[in-house]
Amino acid sequence: MTSPMYTASVPVLRQLLNSLLAILDKAEAHVNDKKIDANALLQFRLFPDMLPFTRQIQIAADFAKGAGARLAGQDVPSYEDNEKTFAELKARISKTLAFLDTLPASAFDGAETRAITTGSGEKTKHWVGQTYLHHYALPHFFFHVTTAYNILRHNGIEIGKKDYIGTF
Repeated sequence: MTSPMYTASVPVLRQLLNSLLAILDKAEAHVNDKKIDANALLQFRLFPDMLPFTRQIQIAADFAKGAGARLAGQDVPSYEDNEKTFAELKARISKTLAFLDTLPASAFDGAETRAITTGSGEKTKHWVGQTYLHHYALPHFFFHVTTAYNILRHNGIEIGKKDYIGTF
């Protein structure tokens, strides 16, 4: 039987990351069709105190790889945050999907009680796996995926709920 922690994490993360890939394709096609400067969209923020689109994608990928790695008892891979194009953002997501594919479901056995530490210094937090996944990693992941989606939708990209949900 597959670990419930694997089932609650990796397939869900993969589903939404694949959705991000598909909506990035639509966004790229939109800027090309409308002859819009891609940076106007890539650096767009919903509000001045929010992070831009590019950063939303980077953080979503970070939460996906971080959740998978920590729950599987592995080191979290480090990515530079240097993406500036749609192609580079898609490559980051693809790299994250490839990483998730390396995590065997068996590595998630017992993950619900696995000790997980995030942050450092004053920002250090200690979790058990189930609390980490359900109350920290997934909510943050969904927030950044949703914010990226909303930035595109706000800017006229023709996407809807089916694009966000993707296939499973």
